[in-house]
Order: sequence, then C-alpha cells, then structure tokens
Amino acid sequence: MSLTNFVTTFWQDIAGWLLLAEVVITAGTLLAVMHIKREPMSAIAWSLTVLLLPFVGALLFLIFGYQTVHRQLLRRKRRSKAYKKLTSREDGTSAGVPRRWGVLARLGHHSGGFPVTGGNAVTLYHEGAPAFDAMLAAIERAEHHVHVQFFIYRGDDLGRRFINALCGCAQRKVEVRFLVDSLGSYNLSSRLLRELKRAGGEVGAFLPLLNPLIRFRLNLRNHRKILLVDGRIGFAGGLNIGDEYLGKHSQFGYWRDTHFRIEGPAVEGLQHTFLEDWHFTTGAAVKGSAYYPTPASDTGTTLAQVVASGPDRDYKAIRETYVAAILRARERVWIASPYFVPDAGLRDALLLAARSGVDVRILGLFRPDKWLPFLAARYYWTDMLAAGVKVYQYSRGMMHSKFVLVDDVWASVGSANTDNRSLLLNFECNCQFFDAAVVKELEGAYLTDLEGSVRLDPEVYAYRPLFGRLAENAARLLSPVL
Repeated sequence: MSLTNFVTTFWQDIAGWLLLAEVVITAGTLLAVMHIKREPMSAIAWSLTVLLLPFVGALLFLIFGYQTVHRQLLRRKRRSKAYKKLTSREDGTSAGVPRRWGVLARLGHHSGGFPVTGGNAVTLYHEGAPAFDAMLAAIERAEHHVHVQFFIYRGDDLGRRFINALCGCAQRKVEVRFLVDSLGSYNLSSRLLRELKRAGGEVGAFLPLLNPLIRFRLNLRNHRKILLVDGRIGFAGGLNIGDEYLGKHSQFGYWRDTHFRIEGPAVEGLQHTFLEDWHFTTGAAVKGSAYYPTPASDTGTTLAQVVASGPDRDYKAIRETYVAAILRARERVWIASPYFVPDAGLRDALLLAARSGVDVRILGLFRPDKWLPFLAARYYWTDMLAAGVKVYQYSRGMMHSKFVLVDDVWASVGSANTDNRSLLLNFECNCQFFDAAVVKELEGAYLTDLEGSVRLDPEVYAYRPLFGRLAENAARLLSPVL
C-alpha cells in the first residue's frame, strides 16, 4: 500500500470514529436531557459524563441513567371496573382522618393512588421469626390464591420452607403466583423454581437482567415485599426471605426489622399493586371478584392507606407523604431507616422541623452492609446534627426497619428507605396508618431500639478523621443513585 493510500485510509478511519463518537454524544446527551426530569444538576452531570466519556459514558447512562419505566397497564387499569371503584372513593378526610392530617390522605390518593379505608386489623412484627411463622400459617390456610412478591429471595432453609408451603398450596389447586426482582434474587436456585412450577405454581422475574433490548433498566428495581392470601390477608414491610432475617447472619447476627399483617379493606390496595407488577412481568391480566372479596364488617378499627410509588409514575407518592408529614409535625419526627440519603426537599423539611423545635431523630446503622450509602449518609448527618437532629447508630446488629413516626397519630411503614433510590428510583410499597395505637406500639419499639444504639455527639463527630470526610464527600456525589 502506498503512503498516500495509507494516509487516506487512516484519516477515513479516524473520521468514521469521530462521526460515531459525535452520534453517541449527541444521542446520549439528548437522552439525558429528556429522561432526567428530577433535578437539572443530574441531567447536567449525565450530559458531561457522555460528553467526556463518549462510549463508556453512554453505556453507563443506559445502565444507570434511566429513571422511568413505561407500563401499558397504567393506561388499561384506569378503565377496569375494580380499579375505578377503589380509586373513586372519597378522600381520607371523610374516612375519619383528623382534619389536620387529611392532606396526607389526599397525597396518598392523588394521581391514581388508593384511598384511606377504615375497619382494618393490623398486627406489627418487630423480628423475622414471628412474622415468617404468621406468613407460613396464612399460606397453609389459603383456599383460593396466594400472591408472593419479594426483592430478595434466598434458596436457604427459610426459602425452602416457603417454597414447600407454596408447593403444598399449588397441589391443593390453590393458585400460586410467585414474583421476585431479577437483580435482588439473582442467585435464587432455578431448581426451587422448577419445583414450584411442577406443583402448579406460576413464577415471574421482574425486569429480567438478560432482556436488555426490551426493558434495560438495571438501575430500577422492584423493592416491594408483599404476600397476599385469598385477597383478605396481606403482609408487607421490610422483610425479605432469607436466613439472615432470622438473625443467622455471620456479620450482623441479630436482625431488627418491621413488618405488618393487615386484614380489611386496605388489602385491596396491596392486591392491585401486586397484580400491576404481575401483569407487567408476565403479560397475564388477573381479574375477577375472587381476588377482591368484600371484607368482613367487624375486622378492625384501624385507618390505613396503601401508598405505592415507582419510576412508572412522575408523582412520587411515598416521598410526598414523607415530606408533607414532616412539615406538619409539631412534636416529633422519628425515622428508622438503614439508608439515609435524602434529596434536597426531604433534607430541607427535616432541617426546618428540627430548627423549629420538633424532636427529630434518625436511627441508622452502626455497621454498614453497603459502604457507599453509609458514607453518603454520614455526609448528610453533619447538617442534621448542626440543626439539632438526634442521630443514633444501631449497634445491636442489623437495623433494617423502615418507618416514620410523626407526632402521636401518623406512621408510615413499608419497604421504602429515606434515600433517593427508594423514593425516586425503586418500586416501593408503604402503608400509612392514622391510628394512635399503631403509633404507640412503633414508638415503644423505637425507644427499645435506641437502648441498643449509640447517639452521635455533634462536637466529637465534627473532629472525625480527614480521610473519612473525604470519602463521605466522594460518596455523596453518587447520591442520585443511592
């Protein structure tokens, strides 16, 4: 090849690569600007990443940058009779919610959410063993269907116990639908799933990792933990299925969590939430009155409201109820969450409450299971402590509870942490309780937790090592995806 031909070919190759890079940069920047709707700085950060790292940056955006999931069911469900009947009920102010807290009921009901319902019976669980025993007992008594949904499902002893119970249901001709998140349960044994399928159960994996061309949303996970029996009994909260939730963890030992059993009209909201995810995952639309039985009139007295949120909706219902509840606090805001990485709105609401004299407490981890969100939380603790917030680190073991208490009448319990991932990126499910008895029980559990915790001293914390502060500042740069 002559020198002239070599030079010509070389510059043609360079021009081709430059053209490809320009296409990637342009497409990546447009996608970042169009799809990052929460904060301008997030869109700017992703645009710069694509610009400075044309190919790697674009790949990172495809994996971590998307913040939305489009679900066809959201359009269809608004035409279903069952959904219209549920969501068209009057807002919570007419369901016995005190006037001052009616705004929280309306926020939970807004944009296709579920209303507050009275007549519910609620049982709280503060450890894994009694909660799992209650769930297994309910499964064994199932007559028509069992719906199971967890973020993490292990194939260990506890996981096998549940699979065996579900296989027993399926063999009795009870409908079993089993749904897990494909990332959270990535190591779940396919052998266990085959056993359940052979028994007659149905299995689904939410947003499969090996299906990138259709639903490449590695960053958006289904963090819900829901179990439903016959449309009458529901369980939800922070527990996944695994031996560590029984305290059998080599690092943490004791595992503190909060879960609840609910019976009554509010179960219908949990059922709709599960069946939305089931339809999205499997394409099967489950309908019929058998899934929405009329609850007994004397079930209980608790006012409850299921609040679900996720990247399939612009309106982030759980976040909005958290912020509004904090701003309405007059006496206290007590938060239990292993991961505390608040966005600007939630952070400002907490700081304002503390500076106004409200007793604001945050209970988090002493020994982290994930270092990045732990370090980011330490960065935000600095501002909290300066404003008068009391920060506690749970030292007895793993503190996995996720609940918020405000004054003496409102609590939110479920799967959502007080971090960007839970409130803006993940599919989550909480339940709001407008009930003094529920709040009182959670208060007692919280005070017990504080006895096994270390309270941070603001003056001592201010003199922590420079290296640690540098790590905290670096970690908080990743806050939008933590």
